[in-house]
Amino acid sequence: MKKIIFGCALALATMVQAQVDFSATRFGLTAGPTYSRIQHAHNPSGPRYSFYGGVVAITPVGGDDQFYVQTELLYVGAGETGDKSTESKRGWNHAVYANNYLSLPINFKAYFSEGESEFFALGGPRFDYLINQSNKNIPPGKEDYAVDRYGKGRAFNVGLGLGIGFSYKRQWEATLKYDYHLLNVYPDLKNSPIEQATTDLSVAKKKSEHMIGLGISYIFQ
Repeated sequence: MKKIIFGCALALATMVQAQVDFSATRFGLTAGPTYSRIQHAHNPSGPRYSFYGGVVAITPVGGDDQFYVQTELLYVGAGETGDKSTESKRGWNHAVYANNYLSLPINFKAYFSEGESEFFALGGPRFDYLINQSNKNIPPGKEDYAVDRYGKGRAFNVGLGLGIGFSYKRQWEATLKYDYHLLNVYPDLKNSPIEQATTDLSVAKKKSEHMIGLGISYIFQ
């Protein structure tokens, strides 16, 4: 954990020293749908579809109009659900394991040219604080997945993200982004009776949260 934080801090310090012009920062709004899964948890499971939304700030780096630091403050709906096919066969209601975050992504952003309308790529760390967690319709025999048992989510997580997008006149932007949590989302789940009793070796692995977001941003002039 300390190494991850140190690495992120070092990367941010490097960007700050690279002629970042905070006086030219522009602000905007961003929102879009999300697709998320948690690897090695709640097996069998399926994706959760939710949304994200918040504010964005883009700060130029250097003297040209091509490189930026993009900082966001977002509400992000993540987590996963139960497997629909298994649940329907057994007459169960659809299970939901929802994790909702206050997220701070800090990305280095590079447009492919200095043109007004152009493709771009971005990537960097994100810092997520779990503001709400809820379970619904947990299947019989899976009670250990409950928040008040062994399914309590990690309060603070660190992730990495990569994305690509298109900017129209540096004002309207569409972005497709993939994010991955580096820390175990459910640190206590491996100690639950349901996972201790299973022969599935994958349950001992880290519960890793994966998120894909497709968003639209509007940047104020």
